[in-house]
Amino acid sequence: MTPSIILETGTVPRSAPLSSEDLRFFMTVATAPSLAAASRALDVSRSAVTQRLAQLEKRLRCRLLDRTTRHLHLTEEGRLLLERAASLLRDLDELAHTLDVRHDVVSGHLRIAAPLGFGRKYITGVLSEFRRIYPDVTVALTLTDRPAATGEENWDVIVHIGELRNSSLVMVRLAPNTRIACAAPTYLARCGEPLEPGDLARHACLALRQNEEDVTLWRFSDRQRRVFPVRINPVMASNDGEAVRTWALEGLGIMVRSEWDVADDLRAGRLRRVLARYRMPSADVVALLGKRGQRIARVDAFLRLLKERLQPIPWRT
Repeated sequence: MTPSIILETGTVPRSAPLSSEDLRFFMTVATAPSLAAASRALDVSRSAVTQRLAQLEKRLRCRLLDRTTRHLHLTEEGRLLLERAASLLRDLDELAHTLDVRHDVVSGHLRIAAPLGFGRKYITGVLSEFRRIYPDVTVALTLTDRPAATGEENWDVIVHIGELRNSSLVMVRLAPNTRIACAAPTYLARCGEPLEPGDLARHACLALRQNEEDVTLWRFSDRQRRVFPVRINPVMASNDGEAVRTWALEGLGIMVRSEWDVADDLRAGRLRRVLARYRMPSADVVALLGKRGQRIARVDAFLRLLKERLQPIPWRT
């Protein structure tokens, strides 16, 4: 017979215990810029995120986040939970890693942050294969336009493309990648082709806002390694690479994009390279490892598989 639980009148029940999944959920929501971004990261509807967050606050009997239409703000209780959650999950992962090493088993929870477009095209498929090979590993992938700014303590691996400002992270180079200035043939037929970097001042330019880079300063160099910086005034800008690429394909202007993103368009003639005798700074694809990601078996296994799948370099074959 199941024992009954009797609460005396006026007695307030104690908060239900938190699970590691509750903590991981809250960390994802608390570090996201908005509920919409959190729902994309968790791959659930915004209403599902709102409902689960409300249930968590009800169980804890306190408000964790103040929500506005566009932003989330942590309350004092929310900041405390976020701080302790990160510490507790690190301890759990370290304990799991210690046990894994003893038994030489690749298992535990793998947390990865990656750029939106590159993550969709190259990381998701590798993670599918990784999960089939290592079924004892659970995986959380967050796609964001600013992976390196999401906080190294939250991730095992951060896949990054472009300038790196935090030199304290361990960097593993995954694949070479250059930046290319290009435009649709329709735009070049209508507006002409720039012959020198300075000619961009009279052209419509499209800007991709990503990471912490100054995206309106385009740097070119010639074979003598002379640098020609050009300050553009973009007619259109977005933090989504696919949006900027679409505008360029529609003939709306000149953009600078990573080689991995436009290689197919260049080969097919949908885009044409401009200022081809000049080079732009490289934007190699790298993996950044904070303290969480170093010397962990599942991280090593994932990086080995990812490197294998990026060889030969897919955007150059």
